Amino acid sequence: MSSSELTAGRHSRSPGDAGFNIQTPRVPTFLSLSLRKLRQFGFVSLLILAWQYISGVWLPAVDATLVTLLPPPSAVALAARDLIVSGELPAHLWASLKRELIAFGFALAAIPLGIAMGWWKWVNEQIDPLIETLRPIPPIAWIPLSILWFGIGDAQNQFIIFLGIFFPILINTVTGVKGIETNLIRAAQSLGASQWHILSRVVLRAALPQILTGIRVGFGFGWMALVAAELVGASSGLGFLINDARSVLRTDIIIVGMLTIGFTGFFIDTLVRKLARRLLPWSLAATR
Repeated sequence: MSSSELTAGRHSRSPGDAGFNIQTPRVPTFLSLSLRKLRQFGFVSLLILAWQYISGVWLPAVDATLVTLLPPPSAVALAARDLIVSGELPAHLWASLKRELIAFGFALAAIPLGIAMGWWKWVNEQIDPLIETLRPIPPIAWIPLSILWFGIGDAQNQFIIFLGIFFPILINTVTGVKGIETNLIRAAQSLGASQWHILSRVVLRAALPQILTGIRVGFGFGWMALVAAELVGASSGLGFLINDARSVLRTDIIIVGMLTIGFTGFFIDTLVRKLARRLLPWSLAATR
């Protein structure tokens, strides 16, 4: 056989021959996606089943009164349904969210203050000692004073939430401004940018990933501080719902309130992360 025939034979092989190893990408089916989701919630499902067995089978065999202290998930689900149908749970949830959002609006003042502290050394020297003195004080420690100052109501709760949100945003903003590469500043100055343009178009944008991290952390701290404040100084909200259920020994409603707090915090954190991905597509930390 001539060399031309061998060459023709090699080029005439079909993709299905043994000489070719072509793999087509596998498209995930609905079944595979469903199994993947089930694997993600497998551990949680096992915990719920164990909880149902302990509260529904084991505790009644030991002492029937113990079920009151730890109701099974089925009883918690029924209590949640009743609270949702009656409108009580949505009303308390909205009261807590409204306080959180109003306090967050006031806490955004930490962003310009943090930029000033990170940009001007003399501002940082004047304000940083005060901030570092107040920051370690837990928001809960302010509850007695806040009740004396504002009384029991929304203003007192919003003040406690403000303290929980303000300091994480401030510290992360200062850190983000101080961590900006000096080459970016020098490049803007060499192009004739004014100090205002440098602060608004270079410093703010470069520090934005750190600022959003502070907002994410601050939302979490504020949500925890809110519930603590509502336990002792509110007539509505999820914290009030939990404390009111404790007084009548409704542990199923207590657990419903706790789970609502957890799911709402998870939802808020997810929204902040999605916002970070949309605003900062170039940031590796935001897109992970």
